[in-house]
Amino acid sequence: MTSGVFTNLYSFTGASDGSGPNAGLVQGTDGYLYGTTHYGGAYTNQSSEGNGTIFQISTNGALTTLYSFTGGSDGGNPAAALVQGADGNFYGTTSAGGSYTNQNSHGTWGYGTVFSISTNGTLTSLYSFTGGSDGANPQAGLVQARDGGFYGTTAAGGQGGFGTVFRLAMVAGVPPQLTLTAAGQSVVLTWPTNATGFTLQSAANLDPTAVWIANLPSPVIVNDQNVVTNPIAGPQQFFRLSQ
Repeated sequence: MTSGVFTNLYSFTGASDGSGPNAGLVQGTDGYLYGTTHYGGAYTNQSSEGNGTIFQISTNGALTTLYSFTGGSDGGNPAAALVQGADGNFYGTTSAGGSYTNQNSHGTWGYGTVFSISTNGTLTSLYSFTGGSDGANPQAGLVQARDGGFYGTTAAGGQGGFGTVFRLAMVAGVPPQLTLTAAGQSVVLTWPTNATGFTLQSAANLDPTAVWIANLPSPVIVNDQNVVTNPIAGPQQFFRLSQ
């Protein structure tokens, strides 16, 4: 018979750090663990309970609250674990909140959302459930299938009111803007950190046979921007972001 060595890494206070983590953790490619709390956070709802949070925690117990849900269009009260997508962002669901609300004996509540969040805490609401045929109040997490879409379930709504299975297709957004600024004998290139999955490439010309290679050095992050300082080499050089 084996025995386990238990270590309490972190105790939630019920304040801005959240409370009531109902779901498990997922380890990101950066080595940190990511999770959600069902209550707590910086914003309270009609029951004077928080709307939940998303947090990052190291394996030695250092916790960072990445996002506090407001209970509005961004959603509220996540009940499920996160999943890291192929683009490096994390994806999840909230059981309440969103752009569509209903009225019941407990007040006005939303039908839930699907969201993505970057590792630096930038949250994007991808879909708000209407409570109709699309479903309502998802309680479980998502899975990204080989077709690139995210699949999940709702606990209510649908044609019979007993829940749904859904697929959320990811639609390519506006490509990030690459900004070039001259700085002495160098050029400084910047683009937003929330544009994940892009690689800076360079080439010596724009011919159809041009060879684009990954640009060095690697970017550093300054004020939510990827920043690369490149010495000016040769008569001309071209840059692009490739995904």
